Amino acid sequence: MQVTETLNEGLKRGYKIVVPAADLDAKVNEKLVEAQPEVEMKGFRKGKVPMALLKKQFGQRLMGEAMQEAVDGAMNKHFEDSGDRPAMQPDVKMTNEDWKEGDDVEIEMSYEALPEIPDVDLKGIKLEKLVVKAGEADIEEALGSLAETAQDFKDRKKGSKAKDGDQVVIDFLGKVDGEAFDGGAAEDYPLVLGSGSFIPGFEEQLVGAKAGDDVEVKVSFPAEYGAENLAGKDAVFECKVKEVKEPVAAEINDELAKKFGAEDLEALKGQISERLEAEFSGAARAVMKRGLLDALDKLVDFDLPPSLLDAEAKQIAHQLWHEENPDVQGHDHPEIEPTEEHIKLAGRRVRLGLLLAELGQKAEIEVSDAEMTQAVMNQARQYPGQERQFFEFVQQNPQMRQQIQAPLFEDKVIDYVFELAEVSEKEVSKDDLQKAVEALEEE
Repeated sequence: MQVTETLNEGLKRGYKIVVPAADLDAKVNEKLVEAQPEVEMKGFRKGKVPMALLKKQFGQRLMGEAMQEAVDGAMNKHFEDSGDRPAMQPDVKMTNEDWKEGDDVEIEMSYEALPEIPDVDLKGIKLEKLVVKAGEADIEEALGSLAETAQDFKDRKKGSKAKDGDQVVIDFLGKVDGEAFDGGAAEDYPLVLGSGSFIPGFEEQLVGAKAGDDVEVKVSFPAEYGAENLAGKDAVFECKVKEVKEPVAAEINDELAKKFGAEDLEALKGQISERLEAEFSGAARAVMKRGLLDALDKLVDFDLPPSLLDAEAKQIAHQLWHEENPDVQGHDHPEIEPTEEHIKLAGRRVRLGLLLAELGQKAEIEVSDAEMTQAVMNQARQYPGQERQFFEFVQQNPQMRQQIQAPLFEDKVIDYVFELAEVSEKEVSKDDLQKAVEALEEE
């Protein structure tokens, strides 16, 4: 097998590969010898079919397999000998299109090689880790928010009109064409106005009602209503307003704590403190990660494969265009040309991506099966009732698995570099941390 270099410019490579006809014929014969003992053919005992007849019967199909194996073998040997790693799948094509059995096979292969990644002194990187402690004021603020979500209602002053957000306690009887219908009546029903728990138009007609009022509510059931006998029908509900109550935040006490699964108020405060500090820690990690990427970006510079740079720039331009045009859901729009800013950002991302991949490979960092399974399960929860289908889809889709695995791998590499870098802690306020996070989003 003969391999001749035809292109070597920057990271671009080109080669001409010639597979001799004799090599192909030998490979076909090898396959026939391997298969002969199991072949049955009319007029011959099993395993006794003459080689010439086998070649006539199966030779053409086996020649195709032999050609593919020969080309794959030549490519693999080239990458093993040269040390090149292709940035993307090599472009391979057969050049002697008039090939016939007995001819050599001539192949052209071209690709962009991944660049040599320079060594980086990770221990020389200095990073600052922002530390925020959950103070009493933060815990009280969070408790107040919990109390609002667990709101109670208390009677409004006698004669007060019901407002949106109030709770009205009502008796009601619904009728269609003058006849009561099943499920259309209740007594002492607590309805929060504006909750959207009743059919459209119902709750709005009770705004302004007072305790003791009789209100006739006229509505139409939606055409897609679950009960066929009511779908699209006009209805009248005779409502008796018995109480009007205003919302009040629940009291911050042991009872509130028990509503959220804690033993008492002190235990709930402890849980809140842990949750807040976990949130602060996550935000601080994001800030420190940006600091690390900025430091790495300044430390390394190397040529980038044009194909990777172009693909990344187009993806960035496409994503930003959709963010600016949220009404366009599909991809039926003019081609979006990357700007200089997109190309610059793409260069940073590709460079850092290649560097992190190299660091992870040298450190033998891997994403375990358990970590991958947990990540898939976390994403599957976004599709209630279809978790199993999502899990099976990921298992059968290598590209989807790669999309889930890539950020896991990157995070493990980032944590590895954090351990080696010189990290100093700086205690700051929650507001300072928030400003640092907002600064990341603005860049």
